[in-house]
Amino acid sequence: MAMIYPDVPALSEEEAEMLCKEYRCNNFINPEESEKYGVKRGLRNTDGTGVLAGLTNVCDVIGYDRSSDGTIVPIPGELIYRGYRLQRLVREAVEKDRFMFEEVMWLLLLGSLPDKKNLDRFREIIESHRRLPDGFAETMIMSAPSPNIMNKMSRSVLAMYSYDEHAEDTSLENILRQSINLCAELPTMMVYAYQTRRHVYEQQSMYYHYPIHGQCTAEHILSTYRPDQSFTHEEAKLLDLCLVVHADHGGGNCSAFADRVVSSAGSDTYAAISSAINTLKGPKHGGANLKVMNQLDDIMTNVNDKEDDEEVLNYLRGILRKENGDHSGLIYGIGHAVYTISDPRAQILKKHSKQMAEKKGMKDQWNMLNAIERLAPQAFEMEKKSDKRVCANVDLFSGLIYRMLGIAEELYTPIFACARIPGWCAHRMEEVEFANRIIRPAYKYVGEKEREYTSLEERG
Repeated sequence: MAMIYPDVPALSEEEAEMLCKEYRCNNFINPEESEKYGVKRGLRNTDGTGVLAGLTNVCDVIGYDRSSDGTIVPIPGELIYRGYRLQRLVREAVEKDRFMFEEVMWLLLLGSLPDKKNLDRFREIIESHRRLPDGFAETMIMSAPSPNIMNKMSRSVLAMYSYDEHAEDTSLENILRQSINLCAELPTMMVYAYQTRRHVYEQQSMYYHYPIHGQCTAEHILSTYRPDQSFTHEEAKLLDLCLVVHADHGGGNCSAFADRVVSSAGSDTYAAISSAINTLKGPKHGGANLKVMNQLDDIMTNVNDKEDDEEVLNYLRGILRKENGDHSGLIYGIGHAVYTISDPRAQILKKHSKQMAEKKGMKDQWNMLNAIERLAPQAFEMEKKSDKRVCANVDLFSGLIYRMLGIAEELYTPIFACARIPGWCAHRMEEVEFANRIIRPAYKYVGEKEREYTSLEERG
């Protein structure tokens, strides 16, 4: 016989406020003590570079060099996938009019460029796994909608564990199989999660289109996303370009590191990739492109003369003073942990989005992003009184591209996840195969050394 419990009132606002007050009375850590104990806050060195935590063959992120005395010397940014410069891969895609993401996927996962026979077969395998298991969409997505697509994607990846007879097998062969499957399935999960969200939370019609034979990942996303499944070749090529530039960014970026931490503990592929998705969700990581678009709309509304550099500069200075924008003091899309002079991803997206902006009637928005890129460093120098170099990052232009493609804002970060999953899988395989040691950094305890226990009856 089931136990019947009396209804318990939910935590009230007053009770929550009381508990928070109790917490704040008993918990405080002075960030200034970090330097005293040699703590690398954010796993960053004092010069802003990342703490060396491991070795990787997957990707190199280059934004600075070191002089003979060890100081940092800013240099134009480079992003290298397995020894190949991102610009070279993009040039191949543009000059040969080829969709490149699947080739980059193979490159990141396996470490080489495929020949035509292997690439064609790889595309067939990816295509064959885009369709989700029978009943998955109905049971795991439609029956449990989420207002946030990233949360739904994370849960869907975890749910795939139940559909895998070898979910706990951490052999290279099995992890590679799981990785290829997830690279194929995640875009479908994303679009279905969005369609369900749209239906439940916006009372709009829902479209669950099946994958179409012969499509690449970018085409698959557009055809399953759009009600009429139509798109132009130019649109698909631009989305493919976004997938390529987002495919990886080294083992030290926040989501890849989270993936590596979970992998180092011996956990399964679904847990590791889900953790990476959850990490990318944060506005300090993958969620920044939406912040850029909100900022762009704010500037377009409040700056009278869009071509007046002085007026735009003054507004950007107001953002840094927390007077304009969302009052965070941040100019979104500007600045990066590694890149100082230029972010190669931003330069690629800027260059290849111009024509589409003109065609879609969004040239004024594209021009404003260029103005932000040009003037933000001056604003930083004037307001922060610092000579630190800052440049546009990939988020400055990616959000506008998605807007030009008619993609809903709720999907900006999820598309980032669909692009990044081959990189995450590559880092997971590397961590399991070669690092083989649980990641366990130390935290210095700075609380009270010893407290006298007071019995419950004696407490006031």
